[in-house]
Amino acid sequence: MDRHTIPVQGVRVPRLLYGTAWKEEATRELVAAALRAGFRGVDSANQRKHYDEAQVGEALTEALDAGVIERERLFVQTKYTFVAGQDERLPYDPRAPIAEQVAQSHASSLAHLGLAAVDAYLLHGPSRRVGLGPDDLAAWRAMEAIHDAGGARILGVSNVSAAQLRELLGFARVAPATVQNRCYAARDWDAEVRGVCAESGIVYQGFSLLTANPHVWQSAAVAQIAHARGLTPAQVVLRFALERNMVALTGTTSAQHMAEDLAALEHPLDPAEVAAIAEIC
Repeated sequence: MDRHTIPVQGVRVPRLLYGTAWKEEATRELVAAALRAGFRGVDSANQRKHYDEAQVGEALTEALDAGVIERERLFVQTKYTFVAGQDERLPYDPRAPIAEQVAQSHASSLAHLGLAAVDAYLLHGPSRRVGLGPDDLAAWRAMEAIHDAGGARILGVSNVSAAQLRELLGFARVAPATVQNRCYAARDWDAEVRGVCAESGIVYQGFSLLTANPHVWQSAAVAQIAHARGLTPAQVVLRFALERNMVALTGTTSAQHMAEDLAALEHPLDPAEVAAIAEIC
């Protein structure tokens, strides 16, 4: 597993994570299938609007009890989501101060997941589009308290701009170890945020690598590389992300695609191929 992980702040983050959003009633079955296929990193959020975290936990518990995986070889991350990103099924009291909301959400996540601690706990996006507000700073301090108490091994943030990330780095006592963003080719694969991550020793996680970039995986350049290497276009794009030092998220519902995605770990691209894909925007 180690050569397929990236170390950060004493934690090894798998280079491929299985994303559990938008799975609804199929969540348990699909997470179980991903674990059987070989995924050792699972991404969730305590946001019932888009995730069924309780079903994620059911699949994890079954896999751990059955010996499919060992806890020390499993990476589990989840997120605190502000009220604006939730529906009516809230995991905390919306009238409570932000720090209490974060603590309640984290406790609920541990109950859902059946774990004593998560490997990564993320702020599921700042409360505003520009800059950080008081709620963001209060949430981060609460997350630091959870980290200090051993409830999360590392902290992170998602859906963040480069300016917001720099601001957070200037504020944080416990620095973010990972950033998770939707990754668009049209924005040079989130180059500005990835640059801040590289400067600061932060692991960058890219999601929607395929769904946000159909023109890339459907391109002639990717088709040519895929044909030459005996890969699928999806494998080529995922491998491109790995070559750019990203952790790649995939949320496929296909057992075949799960196996293919994991196989991408074993098929490096050469620099000319990476450059050819990078030119597509």
